[in-house]
Amino acid sequence: MMDYYNGNQTGGTLGKFTWPYYWWEAGAAWGSLLDYWFYTGDATYNQILMDAVLGNVGPNIDFMPKSEVTTEGNDDQAFWGFTVMAAAERNFTNPSSDQPQWLELSETVFWSMASRWDTATCNGGLRWQIFQFNNGYDYKNTISNAGLFLLAARLARYTGNTTYVDWAQRTWDWVEEVGFLNTDYYYFYDGASATDNCTDIKKFQWSYNAASFLAGSAYLYNLTLSDLWKNRTQYVLEGLQIFFDESSGGVMFEVACEKGQKCNTDQQSFKAYLSRFMGLTAVLAPWTYDTIYAHLVNTIVHGVAQSCTGGRDGVTCGTSWLVKGWDNTWGLGQQMSALETVQNLLINQVPAPYTASTGGSSPGGNGGSRRAGYVYTSIVSTGDRAGAGILTSIVLLIMLGGAWWIVM
Repeated sequence: MMDYYNGNQTGGTLGKFTWPYYWWEAGAAWGSLLDYWFYTGDATYNQILMDAVLGNVGPNIDFMPKSEVTTEGNDDQAFWGFTVMAAAERNFTNPSSDQPQWLELSETVFWSMASRWDTATCNGGLRWQIFQFNNGYDYKNTISNAGLFLLAARLARYTGNTTYVDWAQRTWDWVEEVGFLNTDYYYFYDGASATDNCTDIKKFQWSYNAASFLAGSAYLYNLTLSDLWKNRTQYVLEGLQIFFDESSGGVMFEVACEKGQKCNTDQQSFKAYLSRFMGLTAVLAPWTYDTIYAHLVNTIVHGVAQSCTGGRDGVTCGTSWLVKGWDNTWGLGQQMSALETVQNLLINQVPAPYTASTGGSSPGGNGGSRRAGYVYTSIVSTGDRAGAGILTSIVLLIMLGGAWWIVM
């Protein structure tokens, strides 16, 4: 995975992976690497990770750097928000006191996004794009709203502030009322144009939409212990079955594009977030653990283990795990997806996400206002780089050795 990063070398851009990977996917990838440290204890990349994240917070510490103004959407901002939220929940090393803190960054991202809640069209919801001059501004998509929902749920649990619960409920209600959620099957659709008041819904199903609502529901269940969020967690988990191919032994796949070999660069990473958010759900809503563990094991044994055998190094992972072997594709998204699927089998071997009352040490609450004009200076040198019994045995072997070579 780190073979695609040169941001800490001369000529690279701090925090960004090489072309063709957009800025949003870099934010997602640093979240994968943070969890890699948390699950394995390997701190090799921690300084690179910290520099990459803090180097992209932007002048208002809301992950809206001026360099990304022509491409950044609400969903892009959310994925960087997920990473700093995870840093708070994982007790990742806090930045020095003169720099923005993980919880502070998470809150600033959330309120930046919430400020764009748009009731002028479709009776609410977030647009895909932040700025009117960007293509997609007239589209309201599920993932942007899923990002707001999941950040609200995580901040609610971490801080205990019920305002975040209210925002999570508001977002869920809107997604359901506008028709982006089909409650017959708990399928989440892609979105709709605001110009026709969201009446023509694009019914593509992407795994990261459902996964975000799954994890957010699990966070809210863990906080409230309410039947409402328990039932929603269960229903979304059942709806996820569409992303597991029974004919191949239950292997995870991206239903909207994978079988036709039409997944674009972004979509090749979506299974990473499905695995990550299922892992979080398994620990926050423990009754889901057996189902989620089976999904991950089946995917690894029948898919990932055969896929990650390609390239000249013999450990390159492909896009489709339905193929019995490597499919001759490669990239950051492919490596990230394999890494997340493998490392989330370790979810019960590490503490649950911390909160402010259970050991979380990240301060917050300043909303970013005291850091207007913030600029980060990297301290990293340019030289740095970044059968049940049978099944169990195979999985253990993959877990012990697999994560390291996937990251490299």
